[in-house]
Amino acid sequence: MGNFLTRAAWVRVIPFVLFMALLALRGHFMPAEGEPAGAFDARWLYGASVVVVSASLIFFRREYTELLAGSRLSLKHAALSIVVGVVVFKLWVSLAEPWMMLGEPTAGFRPVDDEGQLMWWLIVARWVGAALMVPVMEELFWRGFLMRWVDNPDFEKVDPAAVTYKAIALSTLVFMLAHTQWLAAIVAGLAYALLYRYTRSLWAAVLAHAVTNGVLGVWVVFHGHWQFW
Repeated sequence: MGNFLTRAAWVRVIPFVLFMALLALRGHFMPAEGEPAGAFDARWLYGASVVVVSASLIFFRREYTELLAGSRLSLKHAALSIVVGVVVFKLWVSLAEPWMMLGEPTAGFRPVDDEGQLMWWLIVARWVGAALMVPVMEELFWRGFLMRWVDNPDFEKVDPAAVTYKAIALSTLVFMLAHTQWLAAIVAGLAYALLYRYTRSLWAAVLAHAVTNGVLGVWVVFHGHWQFW
């Protein structure tokens, strides 16, 4: 268990913890549905999380060996990642029945002002965070670190192609618990994990995750289905 506290582990854990802490802070300050917003608009805390977490990723960037030169995607694997990302998006918006939820879904991030007009700076901040920052931060934590750590606390020595199905299952289970849509999260977690295992490149999982979140963000804004954000 001591290896959990190595620097290699912490540089992958810290951005994730920062993101979750700021997410919890935003939830604390968000008014309940139907209540008027206070003087402080907690929605902007998401923008703050994008800045803080991105800064931490940039600060530690040289230590993310799975994302350094030599781990780039081939054209074939990039195309596969895009397809996987689109398929996961389609399943994510489909697997939203009440029994597929952990708790009640709410439109926790609704970038609309009191007159019902879209607040584009909020939308841009949310989309940039979800499509660009979150895929890197989450894939480093869930797949790059946790999934391999299940097999060996010295996780950097674990070849992605050798990751066991036990590690995939356990890391996906924890990934599911961090999302309201539990069934969709299982599908997404398995898809990204198996893609990483097959391609041996974390960039594949990052790209697929980015495509899923990016397309989802456009779809949410276009259709006004804020509960998916």
